[in-house]
Amino acid sequence: MQALRIEIDDDVLLGLQRTPEELAGELRLAAAVKWYEMGTVSQEKGAQIAGLSRTAFIEALGRFGVSPFQESAEDILAAVRDT
Repeated sequence: MQALRIEIDDDVLLGLQRTPEELAGELRLAAAVKWYEMGTVSQEKGAQIAGLSRTAFIEALGRFGVSPFQESAEDILAAVRDT
């Protein structure tokens, strides 16, 4: 496993009222959700990046307003029409 180091000023942590560990977890989750939204990672990989179960990751997608389905509504309707 590799470690990634991000430097953040103490006043930012104080302003966010987060410990370094809490902020690290939130950053991991936010990155995983965004990468999932962009189609870069699967739910399974997103959950792994975020350090969550797949079920917890899917719930987090909802909190971020991101659909758990990578197909758009148009893609789904087109697939239905083609069958």
